[in-house]
Amino acid sequence: MSVFRKLSPALALSVIACQGETFEKPPIHLQQNMDFQKRYEAQESNAFFPNNRAMRKPVEGTVAKGELRTNEHLFVGKEGEDHVATLPSVDEHGQPIEIDQAFLERGQDRYGIYCTPCHGVAGAGNGMVVQRGMLQPPALYEERLLGMKVGYFYDVITNGVRNMKPYAAQIPVRDRWAIAAYVRVLQRSHHASIDQVPDETARQKGWK
Repeated sequence: MSVFRKLSPALALSVIACQGETFEKPPIHLQQNMDFQKRYEAQESNAFFPNNRAMRKPVEGTVAKGELRTNEHLFVGKEGEDHVATLPSVDEHGQPIEIDQAFLERGQDRYGIYCTPCHGVAGAGNGMVVQRGMLQPPALYEERLLGMKVGYFYDVITNGVRNMKPYAAQIPVRDRWAIAAYVRVLQRSHHASIDQVPDETARQKGWK
């Protein structure tokens, strides 16, 4: 026992001294765990299955965690075949959606990142890529789009339309609704008159 106690500090120091060193021989695995388990590449053959394919489809009816999206209003922007006219009450995380200053500013921020290259800052369809030759999208405040429900804009952001690609992979659900709400702000501001601006704000801006 006394010999073991004398060797223990020396053994510990030798182990510590090995950190950061390189060796030509492979390391010794005292605990194998799953380091050497059999694995297959996606397209590799695997004789275990009748079709000899290693890549398997999910079991029918499988839903990934967090992907059970039964709330059509929230995730699709529709109820049945019709676009919804209002924003959902909660987002994908169950947090309430309130159309307040912070929510609209978030929509403005995301619009500035994802939408202005084509649609322009004010939604006129004169973004930078349009000025460089891309087909011009419609102005967001044209008569046809003024009549569209807010769910339509969410749907377009999610799935794209014509030359516009879908943004579902880049923009979270809540932010898509924030952008849709901000589009409504752009539409209303374009057709607003100076009389609709609060006096204090108008004076601060030098409009009155």
